[in-house]
Amino acid sequence: MQSTTENLTEAERQPAGKGGFEPTLAERVTEHLAGQIRRGLYPVNARLPTEKFMTEQYGVSRTVIREAISRLKSEGLVESRQGSGTVVLNPATAEVFRLGRGGSDPALGVVRILELRRGIEAEMAALAAERRSDRQMDDIRNALREIDSAVRAGGDGVEEDLAFHLAVSRATGNPHYTELLGMLTRALRDAIRLTRGNEARHSDLAAHVRTEHAEICAAIETQDPPRARQAAFQHMRNTEERILTAERDFWTGDSRTAAQRLAGANLSTVIRRAAEGGRTEAE
Repeated sequence: MQSTTENLTEAERQPAGKGGFEPTLAERVTEHLAGQIRRGLYPVNARLPTEKFMTEQYGVSRTVIREAISRLKSEGLVESRQGSGTVVLNPATAEVFRLGRGGSDPALGVVRILELRRGIEAEMAALAAERRSDRQMDDIRNALREIDSAVRAGGDGVEEDLAFHLAVSRATGNPHYTELLGMLTRALRDAIRLTRGNEARHSDLAAHVRTEHAEICAAIETQDPPRARQAAFQHMRNTEERILTAERDFWTGDSRTAAQRLAGANLSTVIRRAAEGGRTEAE
């Protein structure tokens, strides 16, 4: 067992402040261990210490240690091996692009996803307006109607919302947009579930979202790329604002769980699995 594990400083062990976006204890332990791995304190193929040892060394719970190890795995820095425990991988080959990192603020993680989507969705809508076929336009209209039907039936409209954006992506004529959304399906589904969950709490917000989707649809139908680009951009921007102004009690229960899943989504892992022919959803 390695004995090079260092204690977190007292400041590092303190809980995140109420006003900022400080990292959680698990994130601090993750960064601490990742730094040790990258500095060679844990060489390639070395075993990490046991949970019990790290719990005592860092002065945190087993839950924190397990979450930190899970994050290291998602970053490609360690892996579990039968009979060997958690083993260090070569940090030089670890490529990390983690989605939704927001520290102690779940809203910030969602907003970062929306910021990423803003440029993608805007250009996607513009290209769809320029290139769409009549059949693709029918698919977009049908997807919009399906959202309305799902909401009227008491559903959350998450899958239908995602289908709408996928229909727009197919209308671009560029399959990479659809492939990208496919690779991001899990993260997008969680982000959409969060935003729609917040909007469903207020009838006026739901109406605004319906109007924004309809504007994107209309701009694509009239084949007006600048209008479509602006409509999609503004839809993402408005969604960010709605998330940032959500009441505090929204960020509990299922909403917080979905936000935490977003924080653990590693795009590098998603892309690697897709390239290898594996699953296309972040785990």
